[in-house]
Amino acid sequence: MKIQTKYLSEVEIEDSKIIRFPFGLPGFADETQFVLLDLPDNPIFQILQSINSANIAFIVTNPYQIYQDYTFQLDDNLLDSLQITNEREVAVLSIVTLKNPFSTSTLNLKAPIIFNSERKLGKQYILNIEDYSSKASIVPPIAEGNVK
Repeated sequence: MKIQTKYLSEVEIEDSKIIRFPFGLPGFADETQFVLLDLPDNPIFQILQSINSANIAFIVTNPYQIYQDYTFQLDDNLLDSLQITNEREVAVLSIVTLKNPFSTSTLNLKAPIIFNSERKLGKQYILNIEDYSSKASIVPPIAEGNVK
């Protein structure tokens, strides 16, 4: 199927790649089908693109590439709703807010996107802990000391 995208014009996607968000995303309840698209020449970031609305797309990344110590527990309701039966099925992404200069961009660690990579079911999961910010620096904490 061909879809229009916010950042990549028209692309061809396979139905098997569609991730269903039964309840949409916060603020986008009617958007229930997305696809992950790779950014050309950029292995760190991807695009979570609505398959129905070209203008609804989020830059996302695997937060563990920047915050290796990022950790939280998934509750039983989430595991059930996403039909997760083992940890190999779990994929975690964080929405990126891009800013200029890039080093001031942020990650939303407070509300990661969790999806079952086998069954292609997803949900944005708001953490009930105060350990993480919705505006965590995109600059790795170790590297911050080296930035002048």
